[in-house]
Amino acid sequence: MTSQNSQHVYQVLIVGSGFSGLCMAIQLQKSGIDDFKIIEKANKVGGTWRENTYPGAACDVQSHLYSLSFAPNPSWSKVFSGWQEIQSYLEQVQEDSALVDKIQFNNEMVSASFNEVLGLWQVRLKGGESLQARHVVLGTGPLHMPKMPSIKGLEDFKGEVFHSANWRHDIDLQGKNVVSIGTGGSAVQYVPEVAKQAKRLTVFQRSAAWLMPRNERSYTRLEKWLFKHIPLWRKSYRSFLYLMNEARFIPMKFPMLAKVAQGISRWHLYRQVPDPTLRAQLLPSYTMGCKRILISNEYFPAFNRSNVALNTSGIAQVNEHSVTDQQGNQVPVDVIVLGTGFEADPRVFLKDIPIRGLDGKLLLDAWQDRGAQAFLGVSVAGFPNFYQMVGPNSGLGHNTVVFMIECQARYIVSALKALNKQKAQYLTVKPEVQKAFNLRLQKQLQGTVWQTGCSSWYQDTDGHNFTIWPGSTLSYYWHTRKLVVQNYQWHDVKEQVLSKKVSAQN
Repeated sequence: MTSQNSQHVYQVLIVGSGFSGLCMAIQLQKSGIDDFKIIEKANKVGGTWRENTYPGAACDVQSHLYSLSFAPNPSWSKVFSGWQEIQSYLEQVQEDSALVDKIQFNNEMVSASFNEVLGLWQVRLKGGESLQARHVVLGTGPLHMPKMPSIKGLEDFKGEVFHSANWRHDIDLQGKNVVSIGTGGSAVQYVPEVAKQAKRLTVFQRSAAWLMPRNERSYTRLEKWLFKHIPLWRKSYRSFLYLMNEARFIPMKFPMLAKVAQGISRWHLYRQVPDPTLRAQLLPSYTMGCKRILISNEYFPAFNRSNVALNTSGIAQVNEHSVTDQQGNQVPVDVIVLGTGFEADPRVFLKDIPIRGLDGKLLLDAWQDRGAQAFLGVSVAGFPNFYQMVGPNSGLGHNTVVFMIECQARYIVSALKALNKQKAQYLTVKPEVQKAFNLRLQKQLQGTVWQTGCSSWYQDTDGHNFTIWPGSTLSYYWHTRKLVVQNYQWHDVKEQVLSKKVSAQN
């Protein structure tokens, strides 16, 4: 199919080449759809594992589970692999799937508009190029735009400042006074490593995090042999990991049971930190699971070091060579590391990328009143043939998001197949279906740990939880196992052409 100016029209355009983008591309290949292109802003695949290279960066889901089920890696070195190994794995997946010629590196989408008459998406790239496609899949993920804090005087600081997602490996921290702002998932991993180098490390904590022990170990040579030569062994091990993680959903659903897990975390803290005052500062006051649960064996002991201090009073302002806390104390500093997380709200990380659907309506306008919403985290009413991966309310707090990604890729492929079967040009989820789905979803969130009163990145500024899937991953698999035709509207380009002509005559 080609447009009137003979420009090539891709069947599918994928934005991003992390787990989501690569999974989507491979599922298209398996379905016999080869006319697709991946747009990648960087010079190689990897997504978050290409960007986050800070010391200690690793996944908090077991490696054999945090990988594509159809692209196993029997050679993982340990239970929880570091970023280098995950990045190498994704590059190997790209090579094994012969995707290199399908990816346009060093470019990014700056806008996308749907043409109802042609039934096509017009996608403009930063380099000035314009592409056309029948379908657009947004595989950028929700955690790729660093969140920069608003702190008085930060712009006046004379030392070095960088976000953990943009780690400055050219800066030697040896003998430096370092301040770390934030105690989230990234900080928990890099703080112990920085503590080994810095002359003095001060960690500014806004709220403590629930930490669980990390069952970290290297795989033996025998285990690797079994994973490689006995596929059933590897699959059984992966299934065991999946079920073990899935069981963590139960205390998420029933907050009273979370107190049992809190007991384990308290034991972990008391075992590793002998100072009662410090323990009290590191002990959260909210229900476990309300914010992201972290795992580490190294974070708590870092505060036992004589060169590490925990500051819970907050930052009043940053000066040229120091930080002033809320009590007026001056903390000398040479380097500031921002462990402040990411802009997870799609209304924020997509604000500079206008995406226009039917009647030219902007995606951000569609989300203005009720926050970011989608049907199954994939489809948005009014935006035909447009799909998100790890979209609104398809994130997890207990298991591997790769499972969700695979479900979504299969669901999107089923949408493409359904279009051909319906002999239609494009499909849109019915507004009433999307609305009813999100009402049920928010109702399911009530009574869970995520709604127990804490403030987290799972919620937008209005307190709307746009991130978490409130059910089990098995329930998500059930909902996405096949596309239900009745949930969508099916459109023919000929109908739109006729409609436009009638409108013009009137």
